[in-house]
Amino acid sequence: MTGDSEQERPLLEADLGAIRTIPVARRPNKVRAEEFAHPPANDRSFAAFLASLPDVLVARDFRRVVHAIVAAARRERGVIVMLGGHIVKTGLAPLLVDLMRRRVITHLAMNGSASIHDFEIARFGGTSEDVAAGLRDGSFGMAEETGREMNEAFVRGMRESRGMGESLGRALDDADRAVQLAHPELSVILGAHRLGVPVTIHAALGAEIIHQHPAADGAAIGDTSHRDFRRLAYSLTSLDDGGVALNLGSAVIMPEVFLKALTIARNLNEGRPRNFITCDLDMQRHYRPRVNVVQRPTLEGGKGYEITGHHELMVPLLAWAVVQELSGSP
Repeated sequence: MTGDSEQERPLLEADLGAIRTIPVARRPNKVRAEEFAHPPANDRSFAAFLASLPDVLVARDFRRVVHAIVAAARRERGVIVMLGGHIVKTGLAPLLVDLMRRRVITHLAMNGSASIHDFEIARFGGTSEDVAAGLRDGSFGMAEETGREMNEAFVRGMRESRGMGESLGRALDDADRAVQLAHPELSVILGAHRLGVPVTIHAALGAEIIHQHPAADGAAIGDTSHRDFRRLAYSLTSLDDGGVALNLGSAVIMPEVFLKALTIARNLNEGRPRNFITCDLDMQRHYRPRVNVVQRPTLEGGKGYEITGHHELMVPLLAWAVVQELSGSP
């Protein structure tokens, strides 16, 4: 029980007068004046723009990824690029074809969505339907030509012991020679096929519109895509000691495929590849790319990066920066 007559205990305070300080010259700083951004000057070249970026956080990471890609290309190490469908839908295929032509990208791997969008752009000049509208009456994903022609390519590929990417590349090449393609120059699959760059497609049964088509053949889809899985596992050995693996816009399929293909490569090659760079570039950060691409593969050596931003802005910046550094000119 307390009363007014009872003496209240004083509240204690820290004595700031006893604080020990240090000279600012002895304090490590994370940011230095020379790392600040530079405003536009007389030199308006792309090289000057890159040099003007602040040398902090993701801008610094961006430069390091560019340097790693260029170093890998010069040392003939693997640069493996994995794609989600949004990369194709945002019009970035010509940049990837250019990097393959310059012998930068050594292997192109993609999920089924990316292959469908790529096929439709090349074949018909348009892609990406209104899902909500088509779902109302069951017409979503039911395009006759897309489903039939792609599935027929897979069936033929199974008969000829080819991978899914190789099968579709050959089908597009044949269609172009028959003057049946609206925009062959915009196909990353056809570009890879003609440039001799391995292109692999990693299907997820039931997750892609062409699996709804009457022509869908589960055996052909499984056979050709599994062959591509084995081909990707083989290609990953080229990452050893300085290669680069980029995941562009795939939140689930390619990170999962990459992790399994990597363990196969290491199982068959005494723990290698090691000491390579990985980068996940997407509009938002997801669990699987972070752990399966950025973190786990580089635990025993190398470095993983996350760069978050819209594909239609970040991928062109990356491609232009790589070409600029390769050429050494503005």
